[in-house]
Amino acid sequence: MALLEGTKGLLILLLIVGCALLSCFHNDIHTATLQVITYLHLTPSSHYPKTFLHLTDHLDTSKLWCLALIAALYSAIHLVEAIGLWLRKTWAEWFTALSGGIYIPFEIYSVVRHATWLRITILTVNVGIVSFLLLVLWRKGKKKLITAQTIGVNHGRLRENKRHSSHIWRFHHK
Repeated sequence: MALLEGTKGLLILLLIVGCALLSCFHNDIHTATLQVITYLHLTPSSHYPKTFLHLTDHLDTSKLWCLALIAALYSAIHLVEAIGLWLRKTWAEWFTALSGGIYIPFEIYSVVRHATWLRITILTVNVGIVSFLLLVLWRKGKKKLITAQTIGVNHGRLRENKRHSSHIWRFHHK
């Protein structure tokens, strides 16, 4: 999981660098995007390249830098999450469940607006993964609580046994 989050963070970071280079070296973002689409052997008139080209028509340098800032924040979140998971920190596990669950309302809206098997499957898988993560975290927390209570009880018994044995020791040696 840490490797996946780290990879996402690094890919977004590469996107930021690409946007920065694009804004520095190309005054015409639309032309640069068309060159990338052509280089990738995509048809510019097909749905996704056409949509992407339409978006770049309305994109100026300030909007591009704003998108780069948002992408930098998104990247930082994933990299911090990856480091936390790599170091096996509990907060990172909760953060992972939260970051996966944050998409659920948008997925529900998408399914309600226009239900397709793909959208329903994505929603179902995401709810399943987040539910599983929360269940594991809940059990882990419950186990820690029981362990802490057990240690506390045993520690109390140990203290009581020490008091009792010292009392017996004094009784025998008088």
